[in-house]
Parts: sequence; structure tokens; C-alpha cells
Amino acid sequence: MNITPYCISCLVQRQEERIRKYPDENKKLKFMKEVLNLIGNSKEDVSAPFLIGEIGEIHRKVFGDTDSYTDLKREYNQFMLNKESELKQVINKSSDSFLTALKLARAGNYIDFGAMNEISNEKLNDLLGSAEKETINQDEYENFCQELSSAKTVVYITDNCGEIVIDKLFIMTIKEKYPDINIKVIVRGSDVLNDATIEDAIEVGLTEIASVLGNGTKIPGTVLTDINIKAKKAIYEADLIVSKGQANFETLYGSGLNIYYMFLCKCDLFVKRFNMELYKGIFANEKNIKLLY
Repeated sequence: MNITPYCISCLVQRQEERIRKYPDENKKLKFMKEVLNLIGNSKEDVSAPFLIGEIGEIHRKVFGDTDSYTDLKREYNQFMLNKESELKQVINKSSDSFLTALKLARAGNYIDFGAMNEISNEKLNDLLGSAEKETINQDEYENFCQELSSAKTVVYITDNCGEIVIDKLFIMTIKEKYPDINIKVIVRGSDVLNDATIEDAIEVGLTEIASVLGNGTKIPGTVLTDINIKAKKAIYEADLIVSKGQANFETLYGSGLNIYYMFLCKCDLFVKRFNMELYKGIFANEKNIKLLY
């Protein structure tokens, strides 16, 4: 998904907000000029997540490694771990535990400090509490289940910290329903925003139930030309791919791969693009998105 004028405006605004805490006006001016230069000279087919990765390098060069999401990541990993038992009960008591686990995993995509400045725990709880009542296209769901029944390898591309606790629960339900599937989970290769890394996967126990690979990049998405060989090989050899989050959609859509996208619409661009209300969810295959939305 190529960058849009809306994305450019959002990127610039978010970066200016990000550096207000620093006292050195000269450094702030230098940073913003380099950000504008990067965006202005970018290729037409570049995506916003790719540019965020590049902007991160500029930030480290100008300010050093001072803008850390470590505490927020730990906070939300623990927040969701504390809810794990409760969410398991919701899944187990449901008439369709697999569908409920899918809907909860989609709702967990709310925990995104890249798309939003702040996360409301109250809103998160509301989204999780109402997830089971949310709709998913029945044909798409049935296609998903049918493909899983014959798949040998599945790649699950994660998005954010905290969210990966519910991803773990969903992956567990996939393994229970389709025990012969080999599932590989892909996380970011290094810290970027509040995206999940190997360290987060270990913290929440995701590595105990599936093979987890870092993709080798600091890009908050999955740019197929930039990720490492292991992640790329896993993706291209998979029978089916589950992709979580807006940024993974922005970087993967149009690849032609057998990807089921799962995310909440968390910004005006996605709300308008999919004709959805804010925080409503998408679940659709690469080939069907234009037909469904």
C-alpha cells in the first residue's frame, strides 16, 4: 500500500509531537528537516511503515537511543497476561471457540502506539468484552477454516506487544483444531515502536507453543524485500499466512500471497478506505479484500 498525502501529514505531525520533550531546539530543527527531506525524496511506491523505520534511524542519529517503548511493552504484555485466564474461559465457553479466539485476536490489535498516541485500558477492555458479538464475513471464515484443514505450514505475522498474548491463545486454538499444521510465528527483528520482538514472545510464552522468528528489520511492518532470508523463506513456503495489524497490511498487500489480514481500523485513512467505523475489524484474504470492502 503506497504512502498517501494523509500518511505524509500524519507522519510529520507525529514526529513533531514525538520530539517536543527534548530541550535542544537546534536538534529538533535538524531532525524535522531530515524527516521532511527523507519523505520528499522517497520513491512513489514506498509505504508509511518503511519510512517510519527510516525515521527511527534519523531519530537515533540526532537524539540517541532515548525514545524507548520498553516500559510500555512490558506494561501491556503483563496487562494481557493478567487477562489470559479470563480470555481462555471466554474462548472455552463459546459455542464456536475457534471463531471467538479469532475475534479476540483481532480486537487485541487495538494496542498500537504507532497508530495512536495513547491507549485506553477501558477501551481495550470494552473491545475485548464485545469481540464475540462482532461480525466476520461467513464465507471468508469458512474459506479460512477449509484452507487450514488442508494446510501443512502456516505463518502467523504478529504486530504489537500485549496483543501477542491473544495471538498465542488463537494459535493454540489453531493447533488444537488442526494438530498437523506446522505454525511459524514472525516478529520484528529489533525494537521499533511497541511492536513485538523475540524478547516479547519469550516474555508472554509464545515461544513455548510455536517456532518464533525475528524478521531482521526495524521496520514496523513486513517489507518482503528487506526481511531476512529465514523469514522470507517461511513466508513464501507457507500454504497460508495470517497477517495482524495495519502496518503489515500496508507493507504486504498486493504481494499476491495467500494472506488473511486481520486488524482494526484505527486511523481516518483506514476508516475511509474500508468504509468502517473507528475500531471496527477487518478479516479478509488478499484476493477478496476489494470485493468485501
